[in-house]
Amino acid sequence: MNDVKSLMKSFVYALKGIKWALCNERNFRIHITCMCYMFYFLLRYDFFVVSKTEICILLLSCALVLGGELINTGIEKADDTVSKERKRTIAISKDAAAGAVLVFAVFSVIIGVVIMFQPEAFKLLFEHYIANPLVLVVFAVSLVIALLFIFKFRSFINLIKGKKK
Repeated sequence: MNDVKSLMKSFVYALKGIKWALCNERNFRIHITCMCYMFYFLLRYDFFVVSKTEICILLLSCALVLGGELINTGIEKADDTVSKERKRTIAISKDAAAGAVLVFAVFSVIIGVVIMFQPEAFKLLFEHYIANPLVLVVFAVSLVIALLFIFKFRSFINLIKGKKK
């Protein structure tokens, strides 16, 4: 029974880590937002022709970016705990972890472009938005909300908790 309890605790701790990154890490929110838009367009519209294998590749790419961002955050926080001073080895570990996330993100974008570069699909999507201006307005509003989520989410959380900047 203790093994099951320990396993459940490990899931709770993992979810707490994801929640912390979502609330505190702007880059994590950027990755989540881009991922949500990409999968929304792929699943909402049938303009894009994407195989199950390609969907799996996109999911794996997204998982690598998000996982890399979480590992980067863990390394940064551990390094900050060890020393607040700017030591060379700490700087190297932080920079290397951030570099790993950058590599994951760049290759994920390349993968996304290779899979989703379908000019006809984008033409149909554009025509859909022109023919449905209300959908275009909703999309524009969603972009504003997404930008607020990315750049002002921490301020919103602090406001709810009653904290000042």
